[in-house]
Amino acid sequence: MLTRDLVRLDADVYYPDRYHPNREGEFPVLLMRQPYGRAIASTVVYAHPTWYAAQGYIVVIQDVRGRGTSAGEFKLFEHEIEDGFDAVNWAANLPGSSGVVGMYGFSYQGMTQLYAAVNRPPALKALCPAMLAGDLYHDWAYEGGAFCWFANLAWAIQLAAETARLKGDEVAFLKFSNAARILPLYDPIPTRPQLMQELAHYDSFYQTWLDHPDPEDDYWKRLSPLTYLENFDLPMLHIGGWFDTYMRGTLNFYKAMKQPAQHLIVGAWAHLPWGRKVGAIDYGAEAVSKCDRAQVRWFDQFLKGIDTGLLDEPPIKLFEMGSNQWRSYSEFPSDAAQAFYLSSSGLAGIDETDGSLVSTPQTLSPADIIVHDPWRPVPASGGHATYPCGSFDRSSLDCRSDILTYTSKPLTEVLHLAGELLVELECSADQPSFDICAVLSEVKPNGGVYNFSQGYVRVGPRPQPHRERGEVRIVLQPTCIQIQIGSAIRLSLSGACFPAYPVNSGTAEVSRMAAQIITIAVYSGRITSGHVTH
Repeated sequence: MLTRDLVRLDADVYYPDRYHPNREGEFPVLLMRQPYGRAIASTVVYAHPTWYAAQGYIVVIQDVRGRGTSAGEFKLFEHEIEDGFDAVNWAANLPGSSGVVGMYGFSYQGMTQLYAAVNRPPALKALCPAMLAGDLYHDWAYEGGAFCWFANLAWAIQLAAETARLKGDEVAFLKFSNAARILPLYDPIPTRPQLMQELAHYDSFYQTWLDHPDPEDDYWKRLSPLTYLENFDLPMLHIGGWFDTYMRGTLNFYKAMKQPAQHLIVGAWAHLPWGRKVGAIDYGAEAVSKCDRAQVRWFDQFLKGIDTGLLDEPPIKLFEMGSNQWRSYSEFPSDAAQAFYLSSSGLAGIDETDGSLVSTPQTLSPADIIVHDPWRPVPASGGHATYPCGSFDRSSLDCRSDILTYTSKPLTEVLHLAGELLVELECSADQPSFDICAVLSEVKPNGGVYNFSQGYVRVGPRPQPHRERGEVRIVLQPTCIQIQIGSAIRLSLSGACFPAYPVNSGTAEVSRMAAQIITIAVYSGRITSGHVTH
């Protein structure tokens, strides 16, 4: 097809086997727009387009501008509103089309759905957006004010390598592809590796995201789908995963949508794949994705006009880890569950039996101290912000003296945690800026400690160190889990999560040479669940 500015975009088009070119108006169209080479067609998580075509749809997989064999220059998200509008109109007029279009896809392919819908092309009738960001700053590029370093750098290198390949630059391609296997994490200015500086002309977003640390910058507003919220009036099936990097984006966008026919499915999945095992945990056969069938049912309802019964069902289906079964809800859980409060004698970083979670408010006396040493930052382990994602046994990690641990007594009855989680701390630090990583885990009766939710926040920098006590709020990854009788829950606090986020230098300096030892004092804290906002 040709865009309005006469740029050629290429697509593969799959027809049902029974299609005959002389029969028109038979089939709705399913459109996916993606930047990874259209032959992949997101088969890392979805069935092949031929399967969707066999369900009675024309399926179009299109290379976005400047990717695959499409012409033009690729600029991350920059052309997707206009190009998406044009692609929907073009797809609606393909031979055999009934004139209505739906879109599906995850990650970048989820974002292209929202961009295509901004200007309301008449043929676009339903979406299935998965694992995306309504707010590009808060839900993708940054978390709690900290740059999502590992995810952003790895993705930037992948996209830059493909750009070099398309341009026929073998030297640059090999540099990027080698860097993808061993990320450049230890350059003098870690967040700005020499490779990215040297080959900046192949980078479509990474430097720009670092150069716009202010969430109120017009750059973020222009590219964030939530800016255009009032334009979205389509039925949407939202899909997320408890260990997906962009779960907060999926949930925030779902909650922002006020139009009818908004459904949500969240599985025990990372960004990919969507199977029964994530990290070290096997969640059973029920955890395997049924999203292909769910999407066809969605499109049958809104593109073919078939009453599938889905509008009579609860709109939310969440996989509950622990019980390993799906639960249905009419609204996303937001009722506050039991609050847990931090208690210790000041040795929560030394003795794992000292810090505890209790049911009544406590003041830690003396305060628990984290000494963050940039020479040996606390490493990431599973979770949603680095690779591999998921749940792992972190019992040996929690033995570090720069991690505070607070553990409840073994449960005497089953505990259900569902919804958004919030950790609130009263603390101070001896540097103008500091980070706090909070991880929630299940402590098994055999001593294994398996994380199920985490969050991160960067405080400051401000003109003066935070020697005076102040409140720090850490929004954790939403979850749905059943903690069994005999298990306990644990909160682990640290001053880093490397390399998921850059190590905080303690000041506004970004070089490794400027990194300072940071002492953080925690005086009190609590864990609550319920409605959480930025």
